[in-house]
Amino acid sequence: MTQPANQHTRREVIKWLASIPFLPLGVMATSAALTGCGDDKDSSVVAPPIKPAKLKSANFIPMDAPTLAKPEAMAMTAVTSALALTWDDNSTTKFELAHKTFFKTGELVNDHKGAKVLAGGYFDIRNQPIFDKSVAGKERHFFSDCPDGSSMLTVKDAKVAGVKGNPVFAVVQFEYATRDQGGNDMYGKLPSPIAILSLDQDPKTGHLDLVKYHNVDTSKVNGLWITCGASLSPWGTHLSSEEYEPDAFDQDIGTGLKLLKAFSKNLYGDENKANPYNYGHMPEVIVNKDGTGSIIKHYCMGRISHELIQVMPDQRTALMGDDYTNGGLFMFVADKEKDLSAGNLYVAKYTTKLDEISTATMKWIHLGHATSKEIEDLVKNGIKPEDIMESTTVNPNDASFTEIVLNKIKLWVKVKPGMEKAAAFLETHRYAALKGASMAFTKMEGTTVNIKDKVAYSALANIQDSMVKNGKGWVEAHNVAFANTIKAGGIMAHDLKGGIFDDKNSAIRSEWVPYQSNMLLMGQDIPAETDPLNIGNTAHPDKIASADNLKFSETLRTLFIGEDSGNHVNNYLWAYNVDSKKLDRLLSCPAGAESTGLHAVDSINGWTYIMSNFQHPGDWTGLHNKVQDKLDPLIRSNFNDRFAAEVGYLTAEPIAPSLEHKATK
Repeated sequence: MTQPANQHTRREVIKWLASIPFLPLGVMATSAALTGCGDDKDSSVVAPPIKPAKLKSANFIPMDAPTLAKPEAMAMTAVTSALALTWDDNSTTKFELAHKTFFKTGELVNDHKGAKVLAGGYFDIRNQPIFDKSVAGKERHFFSDCPDGSSMLTVKDAKVAGVKGNPVFAVVQFEYATRDQGGNDMYGKLPSPIAILSLDQDPKTGHLDLVKYHNVDTSKVNGLWITCGASLSPWGTHLSSEEYEPDAFDQDIGTGLKLLKAFSKNLYGDENKANPYNYGHMPEVIVNKDGTGSIIKHYCMGRISHELIQVMPDQRTALMGDDYTNGGLFMFVADKEKDLSAGNLYVAKYTTKLDEISTATMKWIHLGHATSKEIEDLVKNGIKPEDIMESTTVNPNDASFTEIVLNKIKLWVKVKPGMEKAAAFLETHRYAALKGASMAFTKMEGTTVNIKDKVAYSALANIQDSMVKNGKGWVEAHNVAFANTIKAGGIMAHDLKGGIFDDKNSAIRSEWVPYQSNMLLMGQDIPAETDPLNIGNTAHPDKIASADNLKFSETLRTLFIGEDSGNHVNNYLWAYNVDSKKLDRLLSCPAGAESTGLHAVDSINGWTYIMSNFQHPGDWTGLHNKVQDKLDPLIRSNFNDRFAAEVGYLTAEPIAPSLEHKATK
């Protein structure tokens, strides 16, 4: 029989109800009882309307900092925080947060060929394992205790053998290995690995499990140098980093060539093979449908101490952290969307004073335009530092030289005729300083963006030396003049807009250019004897200390902050709501470890995640005098005698959080 409009047979309604997807919050749609006409001749029913409830507000419920009252909590990844969501129907959902680990470095995991591979393992230029031979009879494949930058993403039409639910990918990079088995310092001596994780997302709980591990072949980009923070590009690639670039002049303004030789020996088997100009650039990892991937390296974004760049929504403008002393605020504007292989490089010059309370205006100095290929070709063709410029640590008393300060060291520099482009992209720190940039910052690390408010954020691990009036490396002309040292650092906010012209009065082709900066948050240094936790903190435990990783959630209106602090005995992961100004502690890392790998994911297939790793647990310093004796045995037991670290994410039990619509009647 013909059905009335907007009515359906009972079979159709049952089929329709069965098609409703499982809701991420675990709350099924409430439906009215199926109603018919009570007559075999009329078995029609009205399909109940579904009114989706939308997220109204979110509130984190913070955790207390662990203390020696529970030493086991200080020796592990501890999470006792929660997330409360309020919907526009005034219902609430509370999630008890938890940390889930994909693996500990040094564990054997499955690769795409059905073999076992060492998580965090190091490989040379021929993709052969690099071995730790420091203790006779205990030779083993080197692996990292320092996982760092992470991204989580999906790929259209992805398919990975062994994934039963939704295929999701994470990219994780490994910054360095702290030491070998003989106790020798290994910082920077090994080529950084990057891995792609194929994850199985449970459609019913949102939880993720590692299925495959793919070690990315970095041989075509000459290996990777000290990869630190990372970000996800708007087009779904992993934007890596190479910090503390080798100083080709070997004048102590960057990493020395002695370390490069050790790196080269492990990578190439030849200490003289590695060229300093191949490092300090911006690598990009592209993930394939099957969970494998490839890497390219962009030579046109400035050779600086790259850490955690942020590409803006225009998919062209990149704001870059510079983890350096006497570092600068750099910006790259690509020629084309979704393509970082060519563009213009800029550096900021503050035109009014930046300090604890002032909002400082800036102008942008244009350093040059280049393609990645033309700069890489210069390197391949054997360009030497002395071909580009003269740089001396002794005053030549020659007006053709410019005095600059980098890494608290005075230099006098002069660019060779016609070598401005090479100077801009291969000797970026020297050239930016020569051009008058505000090379004033100490360890400007993670960068992220609040799209709605058009505000970017930069983490300053420390406010000291070159940032403090009359401090070592301070230059008055830089217009950065804090009154006092704050070892606990802070976070800067940059207001963004379009219509900006550079120092040559040329229009900058971007609507996402910083034009003024101010301090958003600052840590608070304290004497260790006044630590309210009585564990030796030298920064207040209820405030940030040495912010490093930054990520912003548009949906939660929250800035997530990971610490790299020599001031907190346990480093923390924080959530700062930019509207309420509320700062909440979400996670505590093992004592001596650094919070790394931060990546906030508002939604992947309807589920919400915060990627969170840590590195070098039990890396003891004088800060840990009160806790080391009690915690060292626990950390050694938890993390393979302190050689291992964790890669994982913040979720909830028994079901992951979701910020998606909640269905109600």
